[in-house]
Amino acid sequence: MEQNNKHEQYLELLQPGERMDDLLTHRLHIIQSPDVFSFSMDAVLLARFIAVPPRGKVMDLCTGNGVIPILLSTRTAASIEGVEIQERLAHMAERSVQINELQSQITIRNQDLKELPLQGEHGTYDALTVNPPYMPMNGNEVKLNMHHAMARHEIGCTLEDVVRTAAGLLKNGGKLAMVHRPHRLVDIVLMMRQYGVEPKRIRFVHPRRHMEANMVLVEGIRGGKPEARVLPPLIVYNDQNEYVPEIMDIYYGQKESL
Repeated sequence: MEQNNKHEQYLELLQPGERMDDLLTHRLHIIQSPDVFSFSMDAVLLARFIAVPPRGKVMDLCTGNGVIPILLSTRTAASIEGVEIQERLAHMAERSVQINELQSQITIRNQDLKELPLQGEHGTYDALTVNPPYMPMNGNEVKLNMHHAMARHEIGCTLEDVVRTAAGLLKNGGKLAMVHRPHRLVDIVLMMRQYGVEPKRIRFVHPRRHMEANMVLVEGIRGGKPEARVLPPLIVYNDQNEYVPEIMDIYYGQKESL
């Protein structure tokens, strides 16, 4: 009875056009809306890819509706912050944190990442994640609503903005992990090195065997020594069009020890 009352109470936090979706793991939920860009598999993979510290300070840039901080809370006891430039998305993320009763661990900041680090924040974070806009502006973004356009195209920030900000926020030895498109891999590696973040782990994600990768996960270390490892590819679907066991574990896996 108490759980039903709580569920009804949280439904009251929804605004017109919004819905509350199940994150499929640890009884977590997320507020989404067709009016804004919903999270997809890339965010889920990134949240499980990064070697997150058990404690300390973690930040997620371009946090959107807050899905990555919420998923990271199942892997660490660290303080987690999500930074989102769009006020509507930041408000959705705040309410999703409230729905999952994670206010003591997760803070959402409605800020422009290009203005970071703020005074006193330089070199203070142990890890950063980012699922940035993938595509440079090419004129097609004008056909989308602003929320979708900013999620897909480098309107609010560029790849260089993201890496520069992350490098300024990270401690020496801190980790930056991002998910992106494979055709931007050379840009990512060059940009990381330019700002003192050495790429250390790279993993390509393929929809099916014998298909080209459509995502790449990259993790770098601030001040790390040159030595990158290319991990085994992650295949999403088997020949029966079902998720492979590793993907099933990523979506439905058990909570890791804190």
